[in-house]
Amino acid sequence: QVQLVESGGGLVQPGGSLRLSCAASGIIFSSYVMRWYRQAPGKQRDLVASITSVGSSNYVDSVKGRFTISRDNAKNTVYLQMNSLKPEDTAVYYCNAYFDIREHWGQGTQVTVSS
Repeated sequence: QVQLVESGGGLVQPGGSLRLSCAASGIIFSSYVMRWYRQAPGKQRDLVASITSVGSSNYVDSVKGRFTISRDNAKNTVYLQMNSLKPEDTAVYYCNAYFDIREHWGQGTQVTVSS
């Protein structure tokens, strides 16, 4: 059974930092492209960042220079380090694993940026 379990969300003030984690089980983690999506209330779910099996990363323009995606294949875990957070970063953040035709989602973790 495939499981993706996110953690690390919470309430943070503008300018603060959070580190999200996503622990995977039931998949050959090192083969998968790992992605972080986010969905704000009333909006569609959007891709934030992705990292390939060999560590090549990409980001949506709005988070470049502030967010860093990384992975530890030995721990079957992908991370999203989020710095200089803004209120518009408020959303539920979802972990996604993609390989070939297989795609899996986590349950999401809430990130709220507010003073």
